[in-house]
Amino acid sequence: MRALIDRYLDAYNRMDVAAMLATMQDEVVFENYTAGVLSVRTLGIAELRHLAESSRHLFSMRHQTITAWREDGDSAHAGIHFEGTFAVDLPNGVRAGQSIALEGRSEFRQHDGRLIYIADYSE
Repeated sequence: MRALIDRYLDAYNRMDVAAMLATMQDEVVFENYTAGVLSVRTLGIAELRHLAESSRHLFSMRHQTITAWREDGDSAHAGIHFEGTFAVDLPNGVRAGQSIALEGRSEFRQHDGRLIYIADYSE
């Protein structure tokens, strides 16, 4: 499981959408929670591909690092340190070139050697 997650994060950090998706089942579910509220949910690889391709332009650099790890059968929980540099100005006042760093966690589930569920949590 850890090797699968490492491949996914390596592709994420390189902004290689095709390599990210190669680690996933066609039925993959992705969820993003901010301050306990579901902010994004995709169902299936096509929806996740659209989200990943449409949002990768937001950052000139982004990097997730695993800071903690717990595995239980087909599930894993990781503490995540995220840092990134914005590539574009955003409506909320963030400007291109500004950096962000935050701590969060992710939950992963796999089926037949590929990811079937990913949930990211941040405050």
